[in-house]
Amino acid sequence: MPTVDAQPGPFSFDKDSTALVVIDMQRDFLLPGGFGESLGNDVSQLRRTIEPLAALLKGWREAGLPVIHTREGHKPDLSDCPPAKLSRGAPSMRIGDPGAFGRILIQGEYGHDIVDELQPVDGEVVIDKPGKGAFYATELSDVLDKLGTKSLIVTGVTTEVCVHTTVREANDRGYECLVLADCVGSYFPEFQQVGLKMIAAQGGIFGWVAESPSVIAAIQE
Repeated sequence: MPTVDAQPGPFSFDKDSTALVVIDMQRDFLLPGGFGESLGNDVSQLRRTIEPLAALLKGWREAGLPVIHTREGHKPDLSDCPPAKLSRGAPSMRIGDPGAFGRILIQGEYGHDIVDELQPVDGEVVIDKPGKGAFYATELSDVLDKLGTKSLIVTGVTTEVCVHTTVREANDRGYECLVLADCVGSYFPEFQQVGLKMIAAQGGIFGWVAESPSVIAAIQE
């Protein structure tokens, strides 16, 4: 059974019951000039995850292991976007408004899709989610059940929001989660640091934290 060095201690997983989850690596969040940057954020803090995540995806796919991608966004008529979420942001730059890459966080728009470097390949599941967590109002639980999944390798953005929410949801459902520090990102370095510490605190209250090269090495053994 593969084992990687992690915090708060070694993380072991069965390749036959482990899935890689790639959370919201979307153009609206990561591309210069996009929605994330329009809110005053430094997208380089997220873009640094692309290279290590691409390497991880390559190794994971070569090992024949399942990959699940998520995209946060909403129907064009915004019927699945609650008012409390719709009202967030600057009055002229909210979900559904015109952005540099189409209507912001709207399914089918260019900005809603995943960045070119990390595009899904044939056979990989893509979960469209209306909330922060990947389990809320989605088919993710059914997908994982059909795969016989017990452990999740978690990557994506942002660390303190959609990654954290998904890991907490997964923890409540009994999944063991390993979050990869170099493959998750926050616009705010202090949130990145504290967010990772919160996951591994108190003996791994929500999961484990490691770096992607250790996982690549483990699945190649």
